Amino acid sequence: MVEAARKYVFDFDSTLTRVEALDVLAEITLQGKSNKEEIINEIQAITNLGIDGDISFTESLERRIQLLCAHRDHLEGLVDELRQKISKSIASNKEFFEKYSQDIYVISCGFKEFIDPIVEEYNIPTERVFANTFRFNAEGEIIGFDETNVLASHNGKIECLKRLDLDGEVQVIGDGYSDYVMREAGLAHKFFAYTENVHREKAADHADHIAPNLDEFLFVNDLPRNISYPKNRIKILLLENVHPDAFENLSEEGFSVALVKHSLPEEELIERIKGVHVLGIRSKTQVTQKVLDAANKLLVVGAFCIGTTQIDLEHAKKRGVVVFNAPYSNTRSVVELAMGQIIMLMRSVFTRSTEIHMGQWNKTAVNSQEVRGKNLGIVGYGNIGKQLSVLAEAMGMRVYYYDVADQLALGNAIKCSRLEQLLTVSDVVTLHVDDTKANRNFIGEREINQMRDGAYLINLSRGFVVDINALAAALQKGKLNGAAVDVYPQEPRSNGSFETPLQGLPNVILTPHVGGSTEEAQRDIADFVPNKIMDYINSGNTVDAVNFPNIRLPKQNNAHRFLHIHQNVPGIMAKINEVLANYQMNITGQYLSTDNQVGYVITDLDKEYNKEVVKALKNVDNTIKFRVLY
Repeated sequence: MVEAARKYVFDFDSTLTRVEALDVLAEITLQGKSNKEEIINEIQAITNLGIDGDISFTESLERRIQLLCAHRDHLEGLVDELRQKISKSIASNKEFFEKYSQDIYVISCGFKEFIDPIVEEYNIPTERVFANTFRFNAEGEIIGFDETNVLASHNGKIECLKRLDLDGEVQVIGDGYSDYVMREAGLAHKFFAYTENVHREKAADHADHIAPNLDEFLFVNDLPRNISYPKNRIKILLLENVHPDAFENLSEEGFSVALVKHSLPEEELIERIKGVHVLGIRSKTQVTQKVLDAANKLLVVGAFCIGTTQIDLEHAKKRGVVVFNAPYSNTRSVVELAMGQIIMLMRSVFTRSTEIHMGQWNKTAVNSQEVRGKNLGIVGYGNIGKQLSVLAEAMGMRVYYYDVADQLALGNAIKCSRLEQLLTVSDVVTLHVDDTKANRNFIGEREINQMRDGAYLINLSRGFVVDINALAAALQKGKLNGAAVDVYPQEPRSNGSFETPLQGLPNVILTPHVGGSTEEAQRDIADFVPNKIMDYINSGNTVDAVNFPNIRLPKQNNAHRFLHIHQNVPGIMAKINEVLANYQMNITGQYLSTDNQVGYVITDLDKEYNKEVVKALKNVDNTIKFRVLY
């Protein structure tokens, strides 16, 4: 005996579309009226009362139609508007509706006049659409609805589904309590609360399953879908008070995002990271080998900062975990602070300011100098160093720079072949080196003694780059005339008390690691890093990854995409392609990039695949991670 096919019953408003159609109709019919917003709010309130079952649907419908003042001619414009407001995941899974149209029904308390033209484009014929119909007067004005239609009555959906007498398992997908009642009446086997557009507590509380999008519904039922794994099942953990825009960007994309305002110690992070697919951190969270080994589902680490020494990059690579950072987003912020500190130090502004705060008036030009004509030494001529070079030169400074890599000079900047050469010529030395271990105590007692007497030192790079005790001693002795320090060898995990040998010294500017912490920079980082994360999760792109072979992918069209990360040993590609050939998979595109440790290959295929080919690819020797995108 052949088992009856499963049947799927969809609501229309706020499920197939992102909106309530009568609300959109009100926007059209009330255009230009002074009380438009007031009436629309009233219509929406009545809609919600009806959906939650707090008033009878008949009453809800009557009251809304009276407020609409609509005409037949408005319906064409309404349909045009609704076509632009199809739910995002519904539109992206159109293939499901076309393939299973014979098993899909629409039962709605809306109206066939606007539902039929919309669902027809999804291969759902009018005979499987059950909804109300309008009544018009001779002038074409909407004056009511067909009250004999079962869907015009309270709990009409129950009677409608009962009359259909569908065979097989019946599943209802809708946003409201009025959809759940079909399950409550025993006419449906499951109710999915659809929350992509609106989350109604009364519906969600009674649901067999909450579906934040159609991808989740299709995944649970093992039905064809445009992505292999619903985004709402991808868990993201953001630590260290990452800018709220990052949360918004990732949440709007459909991911499940959790926020923690501070960093987590290793043992706590090991517990929290289990089941997490994406970890977002700043500079204080240590992503160690132990953390990575405990991260059983981790795909990506996003560093919402420039530095990545807090992450074990090599072990992350071995585990198939891609790391992205934000190397450019806060560059301007750091440069502006450095330029400001140069001016403040050379004018002794903070010393004079402290005196005034203490009730002392000390008007003097001693140790107050213009920056124009002075020599600025930039140690580290990367993105920040180069921007600072241009800005300082525009202020009239002569720029010297030193970098271990061969860097092209901008403007009139002069390259120094040795650090000592730069130190001996500079009135101000500013540090912008990277956070490699080789730079620990890069500026110590020896280097400070090579600096000009009365010079200034600025450190906006990393705390361990400067021997802080040697710097304090040089300031106390008068070797240096001032310093500005934003980073320290040991920094607290959260805001609170803090001590440094530099406290209390005159003409020393101390800031709590805020060089890149401007609203603009944090917003840029909160945009840049999530975009990199989403691009990797959604398409497999690794452009700008810190620890992984970079692959820039063309746009994927109507193909399935396999992502395979493996140890870079001979013969892996041959084995992958042998598996694909054995299962008669036709390759439409293949993209490979390797480094000395790992290989990353992306394969696009133009035909359906089964679970056996996926299993076979996962079992290829030396596989680190395998993922299906479509």
